[in-house]
Amino acid sequence: MSFTEFWTFIKIRKWGKYVITILAFAAVFLFIGDQSLIQFAKRGREIRHLEEQRDMYRKATDKAQREIQALHNTDSLERFAREHYYMHTPNEDIYLIDED
Repeated sequence: MSFTEFWTFIKIRKWGKYVITILAFAAVFLFIGDQSLIQFAKRGREIRHLEEQRDMYRKATDKAQREIQALHNTDSLERFAREHYYMHTPNEDIYLIDED
């Protein structure tokens, strides 16, 4: 069906101008502009991604806060220094075992 045949068909019908208006509105709503349905879906995906990142950073921050609170205790501070920096007291031998 060519455009002229389509246009003739629409003119014959009384509701032709309504069909054209609805099609134009649907095209604008779906594809054109910043408020289109496509842009709406993209922003929704971006929001979900940013919320996942926010949750990840909150968990990391909570973990770091717990570790900081644990380091206020002298015993845990000594344990941290031994495990991460291989510090030791005088007359003490340290053996490192590689678990690979």
